[in-house]
Amino acid sequence: MFKKFTLIFILALALIAFLILRPYIFPKQEMPLVQDRLPDADFIGRAYVLDVARETSGMLYYHKIPFRDLFSQEFILSQGKLYGLNLQNPVYLFANEGGDWGAIVQVSDSSKIMEGIERLRKFIEISDSMYDEQRVYHYPKEKGYLTYSNNYMLLYKGEKFDSIFNRVTKAKRGDLTTTWKSFLRERQFKDDKLVLFSNWNKLKENGIETAIFAHDSDSISFSLKAYIRNKKPLNISMKKEGLNLKNGEFTSKMVNLHLDVTKLRNDPEDPLYKLLVKLGKKVGFPTKDFMNTWEGDLSFRQGGYQIVKETYIESVLDDDFNVTEVEMEKKVKVPGFTVMFSVNKSGPQLIRRLLSKGIITQNEDKYRVLFSPELSLTKKENYFIFHTGQYAPKTINDGNNSATWTQQGTKLEFSLDSISKYEVFGSIYIPVDRIIRRNRFF
Repeated sequence: MFKKFTLIFILALALIAFLILRPYIFPKQEMPLVQDRLPDADFIGRAYVLDVARETSGMLYYHKIPFRDLFSQEFILSQGKLYGLNLQNPVYLFANEGGDWGAIVQVSDSSKIMEGIERLRKFIEISDSMYDEQRVYHYPKEKGYLTYSNNYMLLYKGEKFDSIFNRVTKAKRGDLTTTWKSFLRERQFKDDKLVLFSNWNKLKENGIETAIFAHDSDSISFSLKAYIRNKKPLNISMKKEGLNLKNGEFTSKMVNLHLDVTKLRNDPEDPLYKLLVKLGKKVGFPTKDFMNTWEGDLSFRQGGYQIVKETYIESVLDDDFNVTEVEMEKKVKVPGFTVMFSVNKSGPQLIRRLLSKGIITQNEDKYRVLFSPELSLTKKENYFIFHTGQYAPKTINDGNNSATWTQQGTKLEFSLDSISKYEVFGSIYIPVDRIIRRNRFF
């Protein structure tokens, strides 16, 4: 009897011990977070969709965009709730150089998603199939895919769905990649609602450790704030001022740079220096000679038209029907074109070098820079100015490092705001009125 009681007592203790220790012996496999599922890519980002909609609503109403209510914060929120999507949390984005891209949206109620898919089927042809016991919806025309589970939905467009699917569906708790870890702990633009991040290999090849872009907008323009962090100390800095070409009413393209390139000139192993040499080789440009001469100021302007005189030879018949060649002059309308750059005392040698390489060609007192129209050359202080007009254009003192580039009527503005030891800040401004009016970017 005693032995039987002892055995029951031991079994009871063992059962109690098992129940207590079971979570430690057989720990419950925790579900991965949405962030753990995120695939690596050349470009990644996050978007607080509702906040972006709120920030851009003023722009849509200002320009009286049709169906602008469909892009309102309230409508998007209601649609998210209707189809089980949690749009109050960020949507995570990823894209690669090859053009494939995708997004992962957090799900609040997966039972509602099917209703949205059925609604999509009324407008586009969607097929579905099973991948590892999970249903995947496919839009073959655009190589688009959609799949979901109880806490996420994956949208993808591209040709690498299998690898993306495996990464997302088979992730485990704590599988957050190094790239996503770097992005999510990044302090730059941490409060902005749409942020893109890149540690792309091609950036690293040129000495750039990280590039980050953040969205900003008002009723007139859409802008991207840009941040670049270099691996090594930068060998360039911004000058306080230099000479700029004066902007004109018909200017379509303009670039102004005022940089101290002394350190860059003396470090041919600098990634930026090597990049300039690589780009120069494409047209046979003597980059090393240029860098040894250039003092860091560059101003370029294109726009409007100018009337110039060109000489040509014409064969004419005299009264006796003899053919003679006569030099004549005609007025020709050419695009307005000016480029100005600062040089040290080696400036004349640089011009001779450019002539010998065929980058500049000379016909009497006129010059062509590659495929430019005929240009006059004027020297002002330590600047060379090549210009289409008879006289050199007016210049002003300015310290801005900026560019304006008009592409089929859309004027983009670039600004280099500051350079520190390792970091560069800049901005890109895109006016929205013409884009909206034409319903396209370019």
